[in-house]
Amino acid sequence: MAASSAPPRARALLQQCLASRRQVKPPKPGSGAEWVEAFHWYFKMRRKPVTPQQKIQRGLVIYICFFKGASEELIPKMVNTLLNVKLSETESGKYVSLLDLPGNLLIIPQATLGGRLKGRNMQYHSNIEKEKGMELYSHFVTLCEKELAANTKCAEAGVVVKYGTYGNRQVLKLDTNGPFTHMIEF
Repeated sequence: MAASSAPPRARALLQQCLASRRQVKPPKPGSGAEWVEAFHWYFKMRRKPVTPQQKIQRGLVIYICFFKGASEELIPKMVNTLLNVKLSETESGKYVSLLDLPGNLLIIPQATLGGRLKGRNMQYHSNIEKEKGMELYSHFVTLCEKELAANTKCAEAGVVVKYGTYGNRQVLKLDTNGPFTHMIEF
């Protein structure tokens, strides 16, 4: 994490999620928006027993923003921290990481996490340049996919990684299991 005297190079916001839908096409005159189900997680509310092959994992949404000074060397530390932070509660009440749960992952680029209030307006002067941010985001997504694929629990459970498009507005609908949002700076 960032030292108190050094400005952060990246910021991530973590949100547990039960279900999510992502808009893939905005509404047009005469037609509504098109949505895809990014994830849908089921809990113990099902009446029939669930076999391990039928179980759909709970998940985590990571909103990510890179600041000026961020580099590729930061990405492995970010991925390791975010995938291993113990935020998911098990049936026994113990908190485990996304890798230990195992759970699905949705990654959303969110430049607004870099905003600062100046007067009544938000300014984003500390955000990284778009091209460099796109490279870092792509590397972040790829490394998350590799880590989840290499994890035995996640591979056996069929965990999936979905992600938004860098540089585009992300329209998203989430169902969460409470206001359990955490911010981590690097």
